[in-house]
Amino acid sequence: MARILIVDDSSLSRRILRNILEPAAHHVTEAADGIAALEQYFLDKPDLVLLDLTMEGMHGLDVLAKLREMDPRARVLVASADIQTQTRDLAMAGGALGFINKPFIGDQVLEAVTRALKIVE
Repeated sequence: MARILIVDDSSLSRRILRNILEPAAHHVTEAADGIAALEQYFLDKPDLVLLDLTMEGMHGLDVLAKLREMDPRARVLVASADIQTQTRDLAMAGGALGFINKPFIGDQVLEAVTRALKIVE
């Protein structure tokens, strides 16, 4: 199906998302921080990025900005425990296609991924 890059400094969050996405036939790669995410995106050009906001080093909003700078058509879903409206608005203004709340619920993740993959920019 789709090639999806999971960017999260939590190995548990990455594992949970992988366990949701792989049974749905998605090919998953991972990055544990923003710099690794940018490198992985450049090398693989995934169909979709699931991006955490609060990470060591580079904040997720900065990663989002760099991804969109590298590829204006990059499809990014923010996956975060931060449920503040302001944070969500900043992510959407930065080019995110949607927001997935932690803790992850399988059906909601798959629905958001399916929706994001259908968007053509």
